[in-house]
Amino acid sequence: MTQTVSISHLMESSGVAFGTSGARGRVVDMTDLVCFAYTCSFLQHMTQIGQFSAGVHVAIAGDLRPSTPRIIAACAAAIRAMGGICDPCGFVPSPAVAAYGFGKGIPSIMVTGSHIPADRNGIKFNRADGEVLKPDEMAMRAQEVSLPDVFDQQGMLKTPDAAEPAIDVATAYIARYTDFFGSDALSGLKLGVYEHSAVGRDILVAILEGLGAQVTRLGRSEIFVPVDTEAVRPEDQDLAHGWAAEFDLDAILSTDGDSDRPLLSDETGTWLRGDVLGILCAQALGIEAIATPVSCNTALELSGSFDEIRRTRIGSPYVIEAMNGLLDGSASACGYEANGGFILGSPIVREQRTLPALPTRDAALPMIAVLVEAKRQGAPLSTLLARLPARFTFSDRIQELPTDLSQALLAKLQAGNEDEVLARVTQMFGAIAGTATAFDTTDGLRITFDSGDIIHLRPSGNAPELRCYTEAASTERAASLNVQALEIVREATLVG
Repeated sequence: MTQTVSISHLMESSGVAFGTSGARGRVVDMTDLVCFAYTCSFLQHMTQIGQFSAGVHVAIAGDLRPSTPRIIAACAAAIRAMGGICDPCGFVPSPAVAAYGFGKGIPSIMVTGSHIPADRNGIKFNRADGEVLKPDEMAMRAQEVSLPDVFDQQGMLKTPDAAEPAIDVATAYIARYTDFFGSDALSGLKLGVYEHSAVGRDILVAILEGLGAQVTRLGRSEIFVPVDTEAVRPEDQDLAHGWAAEFDLDAILSTDGDSDRPLLSDETGTWLRGDVLGILCAQALGIEAIATPVSCNTALELSGSFDEIRRTRIGSPYVIEAMNGLLDGSASACGYEANGGFILGSPIVREQRTLPALPTRDAALPMIAVLVEAKRQGAPLSTLLARLPARFTFSDRIQELPTDLSQALLAKLQAGNEDEVLARVTQMFGAIAGTATAFDTTDGLRITFDSGDIIHLRPSGNAPELRCYTEAASTERAASLNVQALEIVREATLVG
């Protein structure tokens, strides 16, 4: 006997909500039934737009957190129940399975919680021609799906299918970069790879060695490590500085859990901010037009390197939508985020070699392109950084802060007319930043002060966290401003 469920109601009852390009939640809430239903809603929507029908293949892969194999099995069962053919791609980076799907013209699914702890996970959906965007997400929420009688009382599959042998998608992803940049592109460089539990750790090493680099593997872990490229843990900062000195490295490379967000250090072991890496990558590739969220470093505009820049809300769907608009009037366009994920919207042609577009977040390209450019210039990464305008960003977060408290604080600060808002945020942050002169509510509340400092508050879209982004004229100032701003916010939310 089948049961019909409303996806919007299931989201409310399960607590597993749609965020950027998919769904995320606590592992205990992501039952097989929930994962099965969400996959069915995705495929029903793909049917409605002509990208799926019985007999169509759907690619699926996952990251290395313990809950991923079970969720992959639930999603694969849904694919088969909908009449599709499952292409199991194993445990590979999100951009690798997406590239496979785009190349085949089929939908794809990545089971990953990205950078969040292992007690949470997620399912990221890709159309046959690109990431799921916000209109797709709304259409998926509106679906009603029929579920077969295959679940027990706890919402788990009674008889889950055995895992199938994986299709090799890693070789093509590796060749994407080795073919374009060439086998000696990084020859002579000594690079470290901080492997931790990133799903792309072995693939990243293979790419770098294929480009001629000497690679030292570092910090491999069989226990999941929640590396957040926007809020690098103090222990990861210490590790990088120690490794750079111990092994005399030119750079250290790493990624988040599903290897779509990069983490690159210079020769001193100092991690680069993702938004700065995005600028350097776009410069190295000769990109003309850029889409990027409001949270990213304003050195982008100050550099004068690009013909057109569009600022968006935070999240790859918004960046991709703006990037697609730029493609209508520019020969080349890209998008990037503060987490460093780089989205290549148009092919890059160089010396009769073509790097195809990849309209989803990727970690490998920005790190490789910037290292290749540094080698071409005969300069260390720190020198490339020093040539950018002196604007520095920092981000951190208050974890386990209920989203409704974050939203209530922002609503209070934004109430009234422009003068009232400026007066209110000056009263709150004036002692540490000066007088507020402007604010932007594109995504959260981003405040500019007469000191040149910027404070940006935004509730996370996929976790009970409030993120704080700060920008200032020095690294030290951006970091100290962030600490002070978060302390003020903590006091305000406790009192409020």
